[in-house]
This record gives sequence, C-alpha cells and structure tokens, in this order.
Amino acid sequence: MHSKWRYMLIAFGVLLLLLFFGPFLIPVPALEGTVPPVELADDDSRFVDIDGLDVHYKEQGEGEPALLLLHGFAASVYTWREVMGELGRYGRVVAYDRPAFGLTERPVDALQSTVYASDYQPKLVTRLMDTLGLEKVILIGNSAGGTVAMQTALAYPERVEALILVDPAVYTGQGMLAPVRLLLNTPQADHVGPLFVRRIQEWGYDFGRNAWHDPQGFTDEVWQAYTRPLQVENWDRALWQFTRSSGAADLVDRLDELTLPVLVITGDDDRIVPTEQSIRLADELPNAELVVIPECGHVPQEECPLAFMDAVDAFIKKL
Repeated sequence: MHSKWRYMLIAFGVLLLLLFFGPFLIPVPALEGTVPPVELADDDSRFVDIDGLDVHYKEQGEGEPALLLLHGFAASVYTWREVMGELGRYGRVVAYDRPAFGLTERPVDALQSTVYASDYQPKLVTRLMDTLGLEKVILIGNSAGGTVAMQTALAYPERVEALILVDPAVYTGQGMLAPVRLLLNTPQADHVGPLFVRRIQEWGYDFGRNAWHDPQGFTDEVWQAYTRPLQVENWDRALWQFTRSSGAADLVDRLDELTLPVLVITGDDDRIVPTEQSIRLADELPNAELVVIPECGHVPQEECPLAFMDAVDAFIKKL
C-alpha cells in the first residue's frame, strides 16, 4: 500500500513538473521576413505618435461633421476602402489601425502593458482626436470597433456626436473568465502564446469567408490585403498581448446611458455577430435606428457599400 501511494506521489510530482516546465521546452522560433510598418505603407498612409505609439491612419475630406472609423478584430483601415471616399463628402474622415492590427506599431516593451488593454482603447480615440484637431466626431465602428465606439461615448460623451454601429460585438466577446485570464497571464502561456496566434494564417481564411454573405466576395486579393499586416515585425507577440489583455466591456448594463443618436447597421446574414443581436441592441438603446441590409454579412461596408452608404446618408442628414 505504501508503495502504491509513493508511486502516485511520484507521478503527481512529474505531472506538476511537466505542467510547470513543459511549455518552456517548446521552441518558439523567431518570425522571418518581417519589416517595420512604414515599409508596408501606402501612398496615402500617415503616422502619428500617440503616447509613444506610432499610429497608422488615413483620411479624406475636410470640415464638419468629422467621422472617425474603427475597424474590427483582425482588420485594419483596409476594411473602409469602399466607403471612405463617399464618407468624405460629409466632412473630414479619419480611419486608423487599432493597436495589434494594421500598420500601427507593435510595441513589445513597457508600452505593451498599456496599449493593448481594453480600457486604453477609448483613451486612444480621444488622444488621436486631440492630436488631429477633432473636437467632436461621429464614431463608426464595425464589430469589435463598435464596442470601442460605445465605450468611448460612455467615457467621453462630450466628444461624440453620434454612433454608427456596424454589426457591433456587444452581447458576445465581452472578455474572458477569470481562471482563463489567470492562465493566459502565466509565464508559461506567455512563452507559447505567439505560437497559438500565428495560426490565424490557417483559420483566418475560413473566418474571413464566413464574414461575407457571398463567400465569393472574399477574393484572394482581399485575403492578401487582410494578411499583409502579418509582415509587420512583432505582429504575433502584439496579437498575443492583445488577446491576453482583452477585458469585459460591461456594456450591456449601461445601454440606457447611451442617449445620443445611434444607427445600428447589420447584414441579414451575419454569421460572426448574429443578426438578431444587432436587432436586440437597436431595441435596447434609447435613441437608436436599425437598418438590416438584405443578402449581406458581417462587413456591410465592404460587401454591400451602396446599401451601407444609403443607410449612413439618411442618418447623417437627420443629425
């Protein structure tokens, strides 16, 4: 009997050692062929320093109203390509790459504990506005960008004139359970984390096609544009830091505070943020309008730009 317990204790000790040291034995080779973001910039790309972070943005138009565009997870300013010119007819339009995405700098030093955190995102919006001389804006946010737009309106209501929420992620994707967060913030998880996020190059294609009502619209050209930022140095470590830093937005219990004008736009075939969630959101917000675009998916600004602009045009004209 004593031998049995001794063997069990030995086995348990070996298991603990494997759990503690095992992840450190997994090799995490450095990425090859990555470059500074500026080397991937377009002719109309601009960069501005915000709190020590080099933020990539593009803009069109001038005057008021000013519109600030926020993309979703794994996207970039590229997602607004079909509508930025049209939006520029209303006033000055600015689209920027959120930290961990696009061509915005990917810090892996002391800045990483700040710029990837959920509570920094509204601060970044307003500091970008201050730097670019935008006093008040209409925020247009797609998916997780819609979440940031709502957080900003709650934190800085005097800076936001209206919200246009495009398939916003409000009822899902609101952070992770505390035990999971604790696990992701261990040194072991931090060591192997970049390996997990590198797999976005494998599952991202199917995810992208699923964002379109008609997957044929997610062409090879679109896929290449979406994955182009994966050439930026430290993109994997930045995406890992973003993932482990994601926190709950706590928006559901504060919807009644968003009394400003809101337009909710959704495709009728959104498989990423189900259409019924956007319908529910428009119903629960105090001053919201809803537009459901037929035969359209999670990114109406890309897949259905004409219908998207019709909805935006009608909304802005009433402001």
